[in-house]
Formats: sequence, structure tokens, C-alpha cells
Amino acid sequence: MSLPASDNERYTYRDYLTWDDGERWELIDGVLYNMSPAPNRRHQRISLDLATQLNSLLSGRPCEVYAAPFDVRLPKGDEADTQVATVVQPDIVVICDPDKLDDRGVRGPPEFVVEILSPSTSDKDRTIKMALYENRGVKEYWIIDPEDNTITVHLLGPDGRFDTPVKYEGKGNIDVVSLPGLVLDLDAVFKSK
Repeated sequence: MSLPASDNERYTYRDYLTWDDGERWELIDGVLYNMSPAPNRRHQRISLDLATQLNSLLSGRPCEVYAAPFDVRLPKGDEADTQVATVVQPDIVVICDPDKLDDRGVRGPPEFVVEILSPSTSDKDRTIKMALYENRGVKEYWIIDPEDNTITVHLLGPDGRFDTPVKYEGKGNIDVVSLPGLVLDLDAVFKSK
């Protein structure tokens, strides 16, 4: 793929599907974001441990867990798939509505999204993606900081806005509010440094 030199260029999912340069990209409202370099080992360990735990605890429920790379298309309305201007790859998502799933990923907001901070994506995860997930109706958004073993939880309120975030230490148990009855063991997630 050769990207235009213009920073003002806007892209859609149609463009996104043509990019096969070996890089991982996200589109947020048509703006292109490179996801390189690959996350570090600790990031990947936390992601795997959390996704494995979620997958086990959700066994028998209608919800499914996916880990990056997994395309989450977030349309603003009912535009055609090729015209969707936002495609992101969160570290972990849980989708409980099977009608949103297709062979390319998910179209519409997951119930639960987890982003694990990396130096190259930290600011985007805390600002741009937080606003995006709130605007598109993600019920629960976790930001995991592997450097200080904390989780910041954002819950969507009845007004369609995230409530005041709550920060948790990465130990003990924590409820996933958007998935009633689901309790995660954070000691298992943050077991290695």
C-alpha cells in the first residue's frame, strides 16, 4: 500500500480492505493510525491471560471473546459497510449479539472493550478511543496500564456518556458490570512483571 502524502486524506473501510502492506492500521472517523510497532511481551501476556479467563468464564453464554487483531467496524449510522469510516482493533472485545458478527469481524459496538496501554498508543487509547467508544455506545471500556498494574473502568451511563472512571489496582477480583455475574481474577492477569 502506498499512502497519500496528504494528512488531510480521509479513508473508509473500502480503502482499509485494500491495504496489505504487513502493517496494522486503524481508522477513526476516516483518519488513519498506524499500530506499529508490535506490543511488548508483558502487554501480550496480560492480553492472553485476560482473554483466556474471559473465554473460560463465558463458556455456555451467548457472548464471544476476540483478541486483536480483530476488526471492529463502528458506523455512525446505517451507512454501507464500505463507507464506514471507523475500524479499530481493540486488544480484547466481548460481543453478545451474534447478529453483529460476520466473517470480517463485528459491525457495531461490543458490550465490553479492553485496551492495554503501549507507549505508542497510550494517548490515543485514553482520549480518542475513549471518546469513540462512548459515542458509539460501548457499555464498558477498560484501560489497562501494565506499567503500574492498574485498570481504569469506564461505564456507559443511562445518558449515553461514560460515568466518572474508577481506577482499580490489579489484584483481587473485579466484576465486569456489562456482563452480569462475571468476576475476573486480577491476580492471575497481573501475575508476572
